[in-house]
Amino acid sequence: MCPVVRGVILDHSLVLDPGKVGSFTTAAKSLLRRLHYSKIRTGVSYGSGLSTDKVNLLKSVAEPYSCDCLLLSGCSTDAAVGEITCAWGDIRGSILYLAPNLDALHKISCRCLTIKDVEVTNAYPKSSRLDINKLEELPLTICRLNKKVIESDVVTVGYIMKPSREEDFAKRGALPMCPTPNGLMFLPLTFDLPLSLQLEDVDVVLHKATDEIVSIDLSCQAESSYKITYTPGMQELQRHIECHSDCFVVDPLKNIYPVLDRLTIQQILLGLEGLKIEGRNAIRGPHFLKVSYFDEPDLAKRLLEAKLSLPSIVKPQVACGVPDAHSMAIVFRDEDFNDLNVPTPAVIQEYVDHSSTVFKFYVLGENVFHAVKKSTPNADVLLKLSERNGLKPILFDSLKSLPTDSGKQNPGDQEHNIDLGLVRDAANWLSKTLNLTIFGFDVVIQEGSGDHVIVDVNYLPSFKEVPDDVAIPAFWEAIRKKFDSKAVEKQ
Repeated sequence: MCPVVRGVILDHSLVLDPGKVGSFTTAAKSLLRRLHYSKIRTGVSYGSGLSTDKVNLLKSVAEPYSCDCLLLSGCSTDAAVGEITCAWGDIRGSILYLAPNLDALHKISCRCLTIKDVEVTNAYPKSSRLDINKLEELPLTICRLNKKVIESDVVTVGYIMKPSREEDFAKRGALPMCPTPNGLMFLPLTFDLPLSLQLEDVDVVLHKATDEIVSIDLSCQAESSYKITYTPGMQELQRHIECHSDCFVVDPLKNIYPVLDRLTIQQILLGLEGLKIEGRNAIRGPHFLKVSYFDEPDLAKRLLEAKLSLPSIVKPQVACGVPDAHSMAIVFRDEDFNDLNVPTPAVIQEYVDHSSTVFKFYVLGENVFHAVKKSTPNADVLLKLSERNGLKPILFDSLKSLPTDSGKQNPGDQEHNIDLGLVRDAANWLSKTLNLTIFGFDVVIQEGSGDHVIVDVNYLPSFKEVPDDVAIPAFWEAIRKKFDSKAVEKQ
């Protein structure tokens, strides 16, 4: 049995894009990034027949991926094996050597080599050489080999999220293909391969399903009736989960429905009233009102009944997953609701004066972390900004840019005002109520009253404001404990 995979060498013909000189293929770029972030050493091999210009070009293309370029002059795979010793003799683990399979067209030969005491041994005899069809299969191959080595205690986490989000997690070391200290291996699920084949080797599915949403219809009253249209690949995964009761998901798709709907979240936050203790600051959601249309004749009356005064912030009811979910407005006059350029149905929300400071909380299983960030200014500053434009509503996309104050207030100045015990109680309550393992929420502290107001809740945030050496182990621990608790339930 070969040890855990610690290196991968790819023949240059497998990674260079034939249609674009001086570039790797898209599949090769993605693979090399994943290997690099998993701390698996990578190399691209070439033969002695490659010209000096092409070798220099290969090296320049490989450098951004921290990828070695190795001259293997042997005339066969077996002859090339010994030459790896000189370059990578310090690796104590398995090395996968991939080259075109000369005996089978369009196949990739994968040899597993083990370096021991400055000697390279072929971990697989030629008769049992591994063959794969495309580079996208290599992460699955690595996870299979590693799992055979570690055997019983390793848990394979198959994950799915958009490439930019994966990059953000992976570059912090959160999604390694090699086992973590608590026995997790992360496998990127790809729609370029049959999902059923990949899921055979997966113990846990981790997803950011909101990345795969095409449309959401919230016209039905019941959450279970939401019409959510996912991408074809995500629909396939959804069908697999529904048909395989033993498929363990962090977190089940139905559990994320509330965070898709700002109205549902607002209604859930009303339950924070149960945490109220005399003599302690209140923690609550903002006052709110749902509107189907902005030209409702009694809108001003309904605002008063909902304890809403102006300015108010207006948000689409759909909270994420669609392009205009973050198109918002701050409104200063009743008449400005007419023709307001915010998608409906919408939620009109209390605007809380909060000294331009937001506390971002992250729940990773049993752990709660927070960071302090600068936020939108108080209403008086916003009013001055609006006056410059004839008191028109301030329109913005909350993912791209927020209305800001040019003042030099430091968000950290407000940290002494936060009641961390109170917010942790709320975090535990939300975790149980939503039945989510990994989520985030934003808290602002209202000037004057000291009320802690939860203004946003989201699933699987990046938690990048928390130091990696703290957040990543907590992330792994949350997944492992959730899996272990489910295993205990089955016994």
